[in-house]
Amino acid sequence: MDIGIGFGRVRHWHDGLGEFSRQLGLALAVHAPRLREQHGIGLHFHLPSRWHGDFGRDVAYLDANTTQRWLHLRPRRFDLWHSFHQFNRLKAPLGTRHRVETVHDLNFLHTKQGAKRARYRQALAQRLQGCDAVATISAHAAADLREQLPTLRAPVSVIHNGVTDLSAAPRRPIDGLDDGTPFLLHVSRMAPTKNIAALLGLAQAWPERRIALAGADSPYTREVEREVAQRGLANVRIVLDLDEAQKAWAYAHCEGFLFPSLAEGFGLPPLEAMCFGKPAFLSRRTSLPEVGGEAAWYFDDAFEPHAMRALVERGLHEAADPAVRARIAAHARAFTWERCAASYLALYGRVLGVEGMA
Repeated sequence: MDIGIGFGRVRHWHDGLGEFSRQLGLALAVHAPRLREQHGIGLHFHLPSRWHGDFGRDVAYLDANTTQRWLHLRPRRFDLWHSFHQFNRLKAPLGTRHRVETVHDLNFLHTKQGAKRARYRQALAQRLQGCDAVATISAHAAADLREQLPTLRAPVSVIHNGVTDLSAAPRRPIDGLDDGTPFLLHVSRMAPTKNIAALLGLAQAWPERRIALAGADSPYTREVEREVAQRGLANVRIVLDLDEAQKAWAYAHCEGFLFPSLAEGFGLPPLEAMCFGKPAFLSRRTSLPEVGGEAAWYFDDAFEPHAMRALVERGLHEAADPAVRARIAAHARAFTWERCAASYLALYGRVLGVEGMA
């Protein structure tokens, strides 16, 4: 048997989809020798050639290209094809027997209106038509999916992401943040849905507290930089395209983590910070209460700057207790990529009728 894993035309690993794809790919690759020896199953990773070899020698590599958006031909017939996310526009190869897809979110429900929302819903329904199984990365996303697509025939499984624990990873200081001044941290792709506006409001209401905004460079970061300059927010630092050593340093040295996002499928950055025992301040929107549980603090939905400040001050005070920090870290470390990969292998096994794959 042959299983194809569709990464899509991944350009980098810096955002949430990239982190999910890389970490799950690495965790699945660990099982490749056992799957081949015990079940005669080969894993084939479909992604751009620049990444071929990054997941070791025990998996095969298939090149991804734009033409596969319309027709994907392979001499090999795949028994199962798993598309890692619903934003992957490349089709499964012609002749594939079974299809599995991971749905990360239905954020269009929170960001689109009217006809646009209907078009996104229809596009998702068409994508999932013919799937043998669907996985979602949170129970919230699963509930959205069942509500919006009540005629979906494929069974839906909730498989939580893992978290990459960087607390023991090498660390490299970030220029501009390494002067010893305490700072609060936000890490995301800094899209409008991440509610950067609320963080700029908090910075304005709390000028003596430094806030670092970290993420991948994009056109929206230019907007954020202009807004920071126009407001004269000297306490805001924007740092872009951090590598893992820099990110580990930022998590280790921040006082707390700010994440007032309006729409999330899961929410990896808060858990990454929580692995360091850092208090995480989240919105109550979409999947974030499911991810943060009782180990996080939550902004009210008004995101009023002075109320946000009061919550952060209270959380920082409470998290000064070592026992509280230990509880925060233990909560985050329960989300592992090994468990995530085992759950996907069990799902593949159910679809293929093969026992003992996990």
